[in-house]
Amino acid sequence: MDMGQPTRVVIVGGGFAGYQAARSLARALPKRAPDVEIVLVNRTDYFLYLPLLPEVAAGVVDPRRVTVSLPGTLPGVRLVLGTVDGVSLEERRVSYTDPEGTRHQLGYDRLVLAVGSVNKLLPVPGVAQYAHGFRGVAEALYLRDHVIRQLELAAAADQPAEREARCTFVVVGAGYTGTEIAAQGPLFTQAIAAGHKELKDQKVRWILLDLAPKVLPELDPRLSRAAHRVLLQRGVEVRMRTSVREATHEGVHLTIGGFLPTKSIIWCVGVRPDPLVQATGLKVDRGRLVVTPTLAVPGHPEVFACGDAAAVPDLTRPGEITGMTAQHATRQGALAGRNVAASLGHGRARPYRHHDLGFVVDLGGAQAAANPFRIPLSGWPAKAVARGYHLLAMPGNRLRTAADWVLEAALGRQTVQLGLVRSAAVPLESAEGARLE
Repeated sequence: MDMGQPTRVVIVGGGFAGYQAARSLARALPKRAPDVEIVLVNRTDYFLYLPLLPEVAAGVVDPRRVTVSLPGTLPGVRLVLGTVDGVSLEERRVSYTDPEGTRHQLGYDRLVLAVGSVNKLLPVPGVAQYAHGFRGVAEALYLRDHVIRQLELAAAADQPAEREARCTFVVVGAGYTGTEIAAQGPLFTQAIAAGHKELKDQKVRWILLDLAPKVLPELDPRLSRAAHRVLLQRGVEVRMRTSVREATHEGVHLTIGGFLPTKSIIWCVGVRPDPLVQATGLKVDRGRLVVTPTLAVPGHPEVFACGDAAAVPDLTRPGEITGMTAQHATRQGALAGRNVAASLGHGRARPYRHHDLGFVVDLGGAQAAANPFRIPLSGWPAKAVARGYHLLAMPGNRLRTAADWVLEAALGRQTVQLGLVRSAAVPLESAEGARLE
């Protein structure tokens, strides 16, 4: 940077970690600190609250509720729209492409890499062509329209085989997202089918596949069983130790044999760190940047990393690194901001240490699974915890989101296609920078 210019802190990524890093840094600096410029580089002008995307896809929550304005909620932070695709540690510059395709470079004095994660693809024939991921608003809106469209086309179909295929929805991956989509799905399709007398006697199938031995394998067995029970009560066909061997235009071939005719393959297998992590040339652990407990990159004290992009040592479990969860990303981002401020002479750097507070899984309707402070809950108590947690965790739009929940309970779901996103706009191989394993 030129002499006399403000110290520039560049934060790459506006997800859970990047958003909190920008906010905590702005708060940690003295008021009216013209000597420090905070720049947040993100491809959109909003923070996306990912946990509520299944409710967007199921017609419960308006998509605007899960998108929180970055300029509107981060005073003192300059937003730069773009996708970072290169980092020069020697020149202390990042390279990015703006939404109109123009390339730019941006110098920094401090750098926070909070690029998050992308869809994980497996080398399964046909998946990239015929499945759709679930990592952004576009994918959620596409899935919402797609489900409605399939039932409407099924109602107009003359052939029973076509009607059956259009009324079969296959969700691959029984983690948090896949389980929530599979649980929300039957409630959504019931609301749609109610408006089509042609589908009165037609069975609508939701099928959840995973190679794991149980749904939500990350959770306490009691919570996993509670979620499994809700899925079965909703009529979801849960097939563990089973996945897709090949996807085609007509359906999916299963790893255990057999074929499922379907027009709907929803890919929720998991995530991997953003490819930018590898492109930095820095040391990685399991694909994530190696950092110290204070989130600094060894050998580069001016560079910090947090969230899914960083292999943060878990001081509560020596020898392990923290999981790729929103809970860790939020808290690491907040600490990264404070530690960057400390590196500029404002405060003292601290190590990251966080005990899990528990997890929540919203299963739609009156059902949820939660383990706040390791207390396993299900049913209405879990639902109250889940919704309370989301309202506290969201950095904006809380009242609007709560209002959507009330309206859905009182008036039901809206089941009309919006037509905003077509299939070609959300290919799995490029959705959120998806990566082939």
